[in-house]
Amino acid sequence: MAEKPVINLADVQLRDNGHGEKFAARIGPFAAQIGSKGLGCMLHEVEPGKIAFPYHVHHQMHELFIVLEGEGEYRFGEERYPIKKDDVLAAPAGGPEVAHQIINTGKSTLKYLGISTMADTEVVEYPDSNKFATLSRFDWSNPGGGGVRHVGRAADSLDYWDGEG
Repeated sequence: MAEKPVINLADVQLRDNGHGEKFAARIGPFAAQIGSKGLGCMLHEVEPGKIAFPYHVHHQMHELFIVLEGEGEYRFGEERYPIKKDDVLAAPAGGPEVAHQIINTGKSTLKYLGISTMADTEVVEYPDSNKFATLSRFDWSNPGGGGVRHVGRAADSLDYWDGEG
């Protein structure tokens, strides 16, 4: 059980997460720290012109985002929506029609909470790069820690009987 079931967002430990010039954010998962087992929660801080994560969709996990500060754009399916402080964004599990991405198009830091159901096994699709990730027993709060994670493309799939003699 968590030491305390309460945390102030100012006390959430953030770490840098990103890739190249486009993807950059400071993120801090904290749900497990306060004893949450069925829901995940992560604080995101994204600077102007940056994006926290690639455009993606989960097959199992449902996500919900609450904008705390700033403004930006919510890319959802084939639509784009302006977002600002106090907006709540749905990201249900499904296919490319509900793929999503939050982009800071504003002039100040975009700060938001990402809340999600948790899944022991998950498939994530990335429509922009035509890839997918499979994860099992994956530690969402520590991406380098344990479980199975594979990122690939359907075109590179092996035959079911490959290597079986």
